[in-house]
Amino acid sequence: MSTPSPTPSGVDRVVEGLLREHAPQVLAALVRRHGMFDLCEDATQEALLAAATQWPAEGVPANPRGWLMTVAARRLTDQIRSDAARRRREHDGARHAAASGPLWSPAPDEQVDDDRDDSLTLLFLCCHPDLSPPSQIALTLRSLGGLTTTQIARAFLVPDATMAQRISRAKAALAHAGARFEMPSAEELGQRLDAVMRVLYLIFNEGYTAASGPDLLTVDLTTEAIRMTRQLRSALPDHSEVAGLLALMLLTDARRSARLGPSGELIPLVEQDRALWDQTLIAEGVAIVTTALAAGPPGPYQVQAAIAAVHDEAPDVASTDWVEILGLYAVLERLEPNPVIALNRAIALAMVSGPSAGLRAIEHLADDPRVARGHRLPAVRAHLYEMAGDLAAARDEFLAAARRTTSQPEKRYLEHKAALLHPMADGGPKDAQRPD
Repeated sequence: MSTPSPTPSGVDRVVEGLLREHAPQVLAALVRRHGMFDLCEDATQEALLAAATQWPAEGVPANPRGWLMTVAARRLTDQIRSDAARRRREHDGARHAAASGPLWSPAPDEQVDDDRDDSLTLLFLCCHPDLSPPSQIALTLRSLGGLTTTQIARAFLVPDATMAQRISRAKAALAHAGARFEMPSAEELGQRLDAVMRVLYLIFNEGYTAASGPDLLTVDLTTEAIRMTRQLRSALPDHSEVAGLLALMLLTDARRSARLGPSGELIPLVEQDRALWDQTLIAEGVAIVTTALAAGPPGPYQVQAAIAAVHDEAPDVASTDWVEILGLYAVLERLEPNPVIALNRAIALAMVSGPSAGLRAIEHLADDPRVARGHRLPAVRAHLYEMAGDLAAARDEFLAAARRTTSQPEKRYLEHKAALLHPMADGGPKDAQRPD
């Protein structure tokens, strides 16, 4: 399912916003009533294209969602009739029904309700446990995020055809699994909700720091991750970890305008102009995580949001409460031990107890296959060596990290840091920079 690309026209921007808001609800209602994910998505897409053509010229209807629902339902009916006629002509109805029938049979008296929002159910369907994480992400972005296959493919640096096949296989896997358009049972909700939050978190992270490619940011992904997480929180307002996830995204995204220099170069947190941070997002994120933490024992997303809040509320690097951050990372390591958290905790430890302590804390990670061959470990070691005044070791580690990263902005930043530490650069080595 796709929506039109943004244009400079204010009317078109309003139309695009309405389409992105209502498209998942229309698709979800059709799938709930009819099954046949593929046909419902095609019908919804045709309705979106019709709206994108007609609304700017004729005006937005009083009930945009109802308009889309009516047009999509008509398109779906036409397609079903066309398919039925073709099957009769081919005398192959039984075989076609077995291959392309509904994922489930709706109740005979069930009606599509224009006022019912099934977006959350659609999100859980896209994150079905039988799908791989990449397929969950692709299907979620396509069906709920309103992104085109081309936009998703560009974000993950794969050909359009590859992404289209991934989405098609995901739909086929749902059909093969007999997936039903319904919320998980109470006993399944926890496991399925964890998958949903993980998918939204991965989408946001890929948009905020692309794993590879020429660009650091993919704003479409961060925007859609936040929008979908807001919807999830609206549906589950008492779930503290959902609130923590939303707060983490807001507090992180608040720094987006300060992360890139004029030429698109990466600017780490400690060097950013904090006057560019979005104070409205910071205030909202702090309020959400404060309330969530007060509700009971914290989860990993809440703790990460609390760490982001400490950074965002500090007026400058020198005022950052590194002792509190170190304590929060200790909590996070107990909740969700992994090498990335250990690396971040080492930086906080260095800020509290010195770089030697930070270096000792990550010695064991050299043998951890999850980070031993990536760029994160040498990048952190480089910062810590730089703090310690061992500029030759720092330069070697910056270069090692630059060789390993697949992100071009990160590569340029790391190479620049190494060049600044070269003994002949501008008359000698530079003063050590404090790590991110």
